[in-house]
Amino acid sequence: MAVTDHGTATTDPVDYPDVAATVARAVARREADAGIVIDGAGLGSAIAANKVRGIRAAMCNSLTLARYAREHNGAHVITLGATLVSAAEACEIVDTFLSTPMREARYARRLLKVRRLEETF
Repeated sequence: MAVTDHGTATTDPVDYPDVAATVARAVARREADAGIVIDGAGLGSAIAANKVRGIRAAMCNSLTLARYAREHNGAHVITLGATLVSAAEACEIVDTFLSTPMREARYARRLLKVRRLEETF
């Protein structure tokens, strides 16, 4: 699996919307199959990434949320909060996220409705 790091290389503060947007745009342009963004809580990055057309980002701080984000919502960007999960938990959450496929046609039908919301507002 190839990985491209769009994050910071220092301990200096960065603005999470900038990093989240960079990752989300790479996924939207199909330069990446999925994106992972880590910030303090993960919530702000999910909000920012979801502003990129075509992106479905989910903040996941558990294995269940990671599975549901993919299986039910077809998310392709996951955001994690470094203050909410340990490094070991984050690795398990990401593994679950990346290995879970979408399952049922009813979810695809619902995602089409979500996509239509982007186009109308």
